[in-house]
Amino acid sequence: QVQLMESGGGLVQAGGSLRLSCAASGSIVSIRNMGWYRQAPGKQRELVASVTSSGSTNYADSAKGRFTISRDNAENTVYLQMNSLKPEDTAVYYCNARLTITTGMTNVYWGQGTRVTVSS
Repeated sequence: QVQLMESGGGLVQAGGSLRLSCAASGSIVSIRNMGWYRQAPGKQRELVASVTSSGSTNYADSAKGRFTISRDNAENTVYLQMNSLKPEDTAVYYCNARLTITTGMTNVYWGQGTRVTVSS
């Protein structure tokens, strides 16, 4: 019914940049919040950043000043531009979307995750 497809992860040196993308597809009527979470080895999944349908953003303290979340409503896509990456940013990054499908149901959907590795 609904798929969230992430891309853009990889290996980068500390101080480098990566841009993650997540495209939502399927029987979608509308998308409310979209966001990025991450889960490092041995840690709980945590919010990195989120954006509402009107463009209001929210960032984890660890992401402020370095990461920028944006979305293209026409393409049902959310982006995460990550600059000044640090080894502690190493994690699997998951896309998340709260959306309404054609049946009228509203649920939260998750992508499969994309791995980001930052070497020191």
